[in-house]
Amino acid sequence: MLTKSSTELVRQRNSVLVLATLRRHGPLAHTEISDHTRLSSATVSAITADLEKAEIIEKSEQQAASGRGRPRVLFRQRRDCGYLIVVIISSDAVQYSLVDYSGKLIDRFSEERSHDPDGAARFVNGVREGLSRVLARSRISQEKVLLISISSKGLVNSSEPVLVWSPIFGSDQIDFELALKPDWKAKVILDNETLLVAAALGAREENVKGADFRSLAALSLGHSIGLGIIRRTSHGGHEVSAPNFGHMLHMANGGLCRCGTRGCIEAYAGFYAILRTAFEVPLDTIPAKFVPVAELDKIAARARQGHRISGFAFRQAGLALGNGLSRVLSLTERMPIAITGPGTRYYDLLRQGIEEGLGQSHMVRMEGMPELRVVADEQILVFEGHLNRALAVIDEDIVVAGVQGGD
Repeated sequence: MLTKSSTELVRQRNSVLVLATLRRHGPLAHTEISDHTRLSSATVSAITADLEKAEIIEKSEQQAASGRGRPRVLFRQRRDCGYLIVVIISSDAVQYSLVDYSGKLIDRFSEERSHDPDGAARFVNGVREGLSRVLARSRISQEKVLLISISSKGLVNSSEPVLVWSPIFGSDQIDFELALKPDWKAKVILDNETLLVAAALGAREENVKGADFRSLAALSLGHSIGLGIIRRTSHGGHEVSAPNFGHMLHMANGGLCRCGTRGCIEAYAGFYAILRTAFEVPLDTIPAKFVPVAELDKIAARARQGHRISGFAFRQAGLALGNGLSRVLSLTERMPIAITGPGTRYYDLLRQGIEEGLGQSHMVRMEGMPELRVVADEQILVFEGHLNRALAVIDEDIVVAGVQGGD
């Protein structure tokens, strides 16, 4: 027999299911919600009534195309129920986006990130100012912000919004929740950027393949090297991870990496590594913190014209990536690999090395080369990943707070 508490948990779970269905399919009629969720008509009626009373969703009318008959009554999210701020930290800029509860982008701007020796402390002050500015531009109060979703390259704490290590700040850790208190009451979450890319690509893939989707890896190429993996679990859920791929060992006592160790994949495949090899700079040279893409474009142009050392730099980068991927696939399973990031513009120069590195794996020799595909719109994927994750978190939190508050 269900207790009161277990009945409440079931109701909350079903409410989140209804909200997730509206997010995936857009505004829906009562019967459509029931079809998609497989909940009974009575259950859907009770849930939508509660959500409407709590001002989480609202009704709208859609007139038939013929203009005849009664309009369809559709349920959708209330846009003013609350707001989300997305903060994307990259090597040279920070992007701020303001999104309403329905997932609609309201405002966005980017600010150049100064390469300041003061590091994390000054950066955090800049983030506070950016958050205040994105609200002021739309005249929205802090109290209406339900969640702040932040992403960065590097290592993040799996349970708290703490940036443990990043190519930007090194070992200077940033606890974003602590840094934003007491001014900001909104929940703060932090994710690895390439994890969000993998999650977004997985969602796209599943929309096409449905239950046939198994797994996918996203390899991000740029100033740093990232990897995200999404796998379907036996229960139909998803497991998303971001192994520290760029700092896996490629060659013992090899090139100096930005992380301070030697021989990492990134020390051969990051933009600074390609620059270092192309100019035949000693491998123990301290890596450049930032390399303009224009400089890589010049090296790529020379490589395409047949310049031996320039071509060798990209081939070595590809080989490091391929060897690393072969190890990852040997430990997981053969899966498609989506290659993203600004480095995709050099894929024609990297491909031979990547395939050669992968081909040295026993698994690849036995099962064949995995599908390699280039996906150029990484920044769109990062934002999609933010929305998918953050709005799901908001839905869960708001159901507990809103529906209980409406009882």
